[in-house]
Amino acid sequence: MTQDIEIFEPTEHGKVKMFTCGPSIYQPAHLGNYRTFLFEDILLRYLEHSGYDVERTLNFTDIEDKTISEAKKNLTDIFSLTNSCAAKFFMDITALEIKKPTHNPRSSTSVDMAVKIIERLLQNGHAYVYKGNIYFDLRSFKNFGRLGHLKSSDWPAKMRRFHKDTYPGSNWNIGDFVLWHGNRNETGLSWESSIGRGRPSWNIQDPAMVCDTLGPTVDIWCGGEDNLVRHHDYNIAIMESATGKTLSHYWLHGAHLLVEGKKMSKSRGNVIYPENLIANGYSGKEVRFFLIYGHYRKRLNFTLKAMEQRTQHLRNLVNTIEKLKSESSGKSVEDHKASGLIKEIVPTFNRHMDDDLNVHSAFDSLETSIQELADVHEEGMLGKGSIEDLVFAISQVNNVLRVL
Repeated sequence: MTQDIEIFEPTEHGKVKMFTCGPSIYQPAHLGNYRTFLFEDILLRYLEHSGYDVERTLNFTDIEDKTISEAKKNLTDIFSLTNSCAAKFFMDITALEIKKPTHNPRSSTSVDMAVKIIERLLQNGHAYVYKGNIYFDLRSFKNFGRLGHLKSSDWPAKMRRFHKDTYPGSNWNIGDFVLWHGNRNETGLSWESSIGRGRPSWNIQDPAMVCDTLGPTVDIWCGGEDNLVRHHDYNIAIMESATGKTLSHYWLHGAHLLVEGKKMSKSRGNVIYPENLIANGYSGKEVRFFLIYGHYRKRLNFTLKAMEQRTQHLRNLVNTIEKLKSESSGKSVEDHKASGLIKEIVPTFNRHMDDDLNVHSAFDSLETSIQELADVHEEGMLGKGSIEDLVFAISQVNNVLRVL
């Protein structure tokens, strides 16, 4: 049900509202996209591990310029294309053990809310009509560009308008951006509304979907680092101008995945999908491990050599754990050293994760403890009770990592 944008229920104690920018479903998501979705999954799982109740929205963008172009190129209708990509997405996240979101709206299901937001912006002077389209007046929003660290000196001397949903490259389009593509006749992709016939632009779609699912203010908003250009600052301008409320209290952006040191792109022919790696003998857990073993704000470089090295790294730890579980001494008297090591596994893991989701250090701390316990085992001092405690500690850590 579409909510009125006046409504805001403050987040309750112990609960987190989390918006994660989902894929544009005009093509299958690739390995770089899944790096972002995986850091978001780690964040969600760690918040739950820490005792929070997380309500998460992951949206599908299904009615932007690129979707129309791709459908025409493939001689198919829009929703056959997007439904196929959506189905593939859910197969992939199952393989990578990414939790399904609480809410999974699509742009095409939140058009009514987009219209309501635009109506509000027209009423309060933040938007205007020009040649059938509706634009946001960026000069009307104070402190625009705070996420992207734009300066007032970056503004053009003359007002400019940008008519498309997205533009190539990584430079800012600093000027008024489109909210509503008016007078459109695309089959199934235009709607009659109080602001005229047309369809919502890309930058109004996320605000509409977050309002429809979580309300106009969330605790955490996540996406890829590319969303810092021409997207998240625009989302802020739209929503905070419409509601007068803070859109999100925290913003997290994941860095890109490179392939052999270069950006992934179809033109370079270096696009990799999870299924490519799985077909080559890697498990979903191993692909997941490669993508999370690092820091989400640092770029990750994919090479076949690095993939094999990280996979062997994970397999070695799994083998050590399995050996400890199957070869305990069975002694009833437990070694104090083993007990101390096991008791520190989860607290140490938490300390590293509390350091801005430092998965690399968190995993390494677990690996160090396991190796030390393997040494204790070699001395014949790892009893059945210690093994049971170890298995429980590992399960707590693995509820977040999902790689063991």
